[in-house]
Amino acid sequence: MERRKRTRELIELGGLVQKSGLAERISDDRAALLGAFLTLVESLDDDRGADLLMLWRRRGKRAFEMGTVTQPTEAP
Repeated sequence: MERRKRTRELIELGGLVQKSGLAERISDDRAALLGAFLTLVESLDDDRGADLLMLWRRRGKRAFEMGTVTQPTEAP
């Protein structure tokens, strides 16, 4: 059951990457994607990390509300 839940979460996360347009913009370059994610993680560690997270969260919520991105569903 836990494995199923984890698999669903990974699929949803991959879907968000796709829906954001990032994968297409960089031609599905997985090394570039990983590099971008690592840069994001590092940016959370500096003095502005909390502010960045709040900005990203607001922007993401707005995209969900506008229907730009489909909101993830709860696992059954």
